[in-house]
Amino acid sequence: MQNTHDMIDRVVAEILAKAMGQAASQTAVIAEQDPSLVPIGVSNRHIHLSRPDLDALFGPGSDLTRKKAMKQPGQYAAEETVILRGPKGEIGKVRVLGPLRKETQIEVSIADGFTLGIKAPLRMSGQLEASAGIEVVGPNGSVKKEDGVIVAQRHIHMLPETARSLGIKNGEEVSVEIGGPRGGIMHHVAIRAAEASGLEMHIDIEEANAFGLKNDDHVRILKA
Repeated sequence: MQNTHDMIDRVVAEILAKAMGQAASQTAVIAEQDPSLVPIGVSNRHIHLSRPDLDALFGPGSDLTRKKAMKQPGQYAAEETVILRGPKGEIGKVRVLGPLRKETQIEVSIADGFTLGIKAPLRMSGQLEASAGIEVVGPNGSVKKEDGVIVAQRHIHMLPETARSLGIKNGEEVSVEIGGPRGGIMHHVAIRAAEASGLEMHIDIEEANAFGLKNDDHVRILKA
């Protein structure tokens, strides 16, 4: 019976790997045909941990367990999850993303802020000064953060050469055009051009729902 289960697992893994490879190839072809087309990545609430906070939450010397690779090189979703506890409520099973960072950063939606009873500011990743605080609870302990909680500003990851080909620069804001029955124009999309980047626009789940978008849909960067 165990051998049968192992065989089924291998077959399923092969099918999924093939499907993911085909999707990646299709995305690459589309981008080559029109570099202004960018695939969507929808982000749910998640947390990036520092080494001290990982130790406090999961035990000294703990390591993250890789669950699934993400499109940005070197980044992954971990098996580990935490609880976010605010003045008014808590949210469980919040996914930890790796690798570890210098500072803990928690990214939530505006609706999550209502549930928790906090007001997280709209920020780019890493801009944590005077952001919202929260208690983070893990299986081995908890930490109270005075800041670190943000609502992530929508942004597009790309290589510097891609930005140059489109006539845009790192840190610049652009607008994108979205098709479909709930489509429209989305403004104030920050460009994050850096080496070792995968072409992808990151939006949160509320923005995705508002425009009827899902992972791997494509939007078009509008040129000035």
